[in-house]
Amino acid sequence: MDDGKLIEMAFQGRKRAYAPYSRFFVGAALLCEDGSVFLGCNIENASYPAGNCAERTAVFHAVSEGKRRLKAIAIVGGREGQDMDYCPPCGICRQVLREFCDPSRFMVILAKSKSEYQKFTLDQLLPHSFGPENL
Repeated sequence: MDDGKLIEMAFQGRKRAYAPYSRFFVGAALLCEDGSVFLGCNIENASYPAGNCAERTAVFHAVSEGKRRLKAIAIVGGREGQDMDYCPPCGICRQVLREFCDPSRFMVILAKSKSEYQKFTLDQLLPHSFGPENL
């Protein structure tokens, strides 16, 4: 799947976000190694710590469907009514992604639009990470 299609799907996920408190809407499209794609959105809660990020929503959805090998994720986000900006995953999301991929090959795509984006390996965003092989 090309980057543009994955970004387009992340924008679809963003439309499903539930962010009545921050008004910061995030969408993610997670590509598994078998070609399947899982969407995620951020889901806020009046009890703030009970909310969930778009990236983890996508990962948890994939894992709940039996997928364990991840290839890439596209992430889009920004405040309602404002221009999009690059929206990197938080530290917890980076660690969750790390559980199910080779961080030197897993691609993280941060997009403002289908044509304006940046790509990083998870290793670049989470250097010296701790993974299953460390146990």
